[in-house]
Amino acid sequence: MARVRLSVAERQEELLRAAIEQIEARGVAALRIADVAAALGVSNALVLYHFSTKEKLVAAAFAYAAEDDLRHLRKLLGRRTSALRRLRAAVRWYAPTGQAKGWRLWIEGWAVALREPALREVTRNLDRQWKAAIAEVITEGVTVGEFACADPSGAALRLTALLDGLAVQLTTYPGAVPRTRAREWADDALARELGLERQALTERRR
Repeated sequence: MARVRLSVAERQEELLRAAIEQIEARGVAALRIADVAAALGVSNALVLYHFSTKEKLVAAAFAYAAEDDLRHLRKLLGRRTSALRRLRAAVRWYAPTGQAKGWRLWIEGWAVALREPALREVTRNLDRQWKAAIAEVITEGVTVGEFACADPSGAALRLTALLDGLAVQLTTYPGAVPRTRAREWADDALARELGLERQALTERRR
């Protein structure tokens, strides 16, 4: 049966999805262009036509994988409710105990980014977008008097650093940190950064 002819954008999306699946199954280091091609029943040349090197394919795959999560983050932070409720929803979702991105994929990406400039630039840009979105809502909450935070950018960095670190622990060493404890630590950190008592995270609703 002949394959359906795809547009350039559709073909690239298909290749990126296949690359993500192969990265999750094999890891970045073991990934080959041939693995992605074989998964789709296409030639190596076709993959290289759209992404001239493995490094560019991997970088594009990580950027693609993050887009849905970035959109969802912005949706959570853009809701018409209090800044506190939006932040708590975002932290709960982003935390390794929530429903955000596949943490195994991102741990792979961080490791490879140490050696691959193209992927390092992609992950750095995505990281900046996450932190900027969190910092913006913290600033908004401070402006309207919901809570106090002298350094929204620093608070966003500390929060995401904690969540990323917990993700490494929970993903790499299952059972090292109880999931309920990790969730409590995330809430504790959010309350501390906003100058609130812990119970305020559930008491303040608008």
